[in-house]
Amino acid sequence: MEGPISVIVRARDEAPAIGRCLDLIAGQRVEVPVEVIVVDHESRDATAEVARRRGAEVVGIRDADFSFGRALNVGVERASGPFVVALSAHAFPPDEGWLARLAAALADPDAACACGERFWPDGRPLTESVRYDAALAARHPRWGYSNAAGAFRRSLWQARPFREDLPGCEDKEWGRHWALAGRPTVLDPKLVVEHDHTHDPFLDIYRRARREAAGFASFLPERPPTLAAVAAEWWGDTRFYSNPWRARLSHRRVARLAGAYAGARAAPPPTVRVE
Repeated sequence: MEGPISVIVRARDEAPAIGRCLDLIAGQRVEVPVEVIVVDHESRDATAEVARRRGAEVVGIRDADFSFGRALNVGVERASGPFVVALSAHAFPPDEGWLARLAAALADPDAACACGERFWPDGRPLTESVRYDAALAARHPRWGYSNAAGAFRRSLWQARPFREDLPGCEDKEWGRHWALAGRPTVLDPKLVVEHDHTHDPFLDIYRRARREAAGFASFLPERPPTLAAVAAEWWGDTRFYSNPWRARLSHRRVARLAGAYAGARAAPPPTVRVE
């Protein structure tokens, strides 16, 4: 394994979580040095202080300059390792071997990036590693790489940084670009971390779904959904729930559907960046 491994943690007001996140990173068993860079987005709590106490380099980003892609690009500019790990401050590795498994997933020289995944797009459990290649990217453009807890090659980032103009889904756009160019994403259930937003407040779920839908609509040539299509999805697509009526009556699921509808309808026409 080449080194060091650079870990970029994006954070805003994450004082209750970032200490545990950084402690879990410090406890990883790897054979190379690990450098940790926290990109702090104008936290109003002790996020930056907690990070510095644990030895992380803290880089600030102003609200006026913020996008998810921009925050990650700022962090990677300070990184020195050939492999870069992106990790949300409230994402927690499951054990001390997670970082080594993540780096090992990039042992395939063709792979652009790697991350954890539990399910296929149709809801079936994912039981083994899958290469998200051009064929899968064409069939499932909303699947793929995630910067919530993933690793990518710094050399490919240097060739093409994350898009800073997207309101969200900069990770999906980046991974899809490289998959279509012949550099797949490794998706593996063994790389999954503890990262759960399913019990967030209604408004937070709505905003996240709206942001993600607007992000997808900014680079995928898809027609915005109609209200009839959203209603059909609310009634019929009840996967991930043990009971159809529990799915239909879930206020959090309603928040996701409403946010996705609003984000897709409000987004400007998709733009494709000329390389």
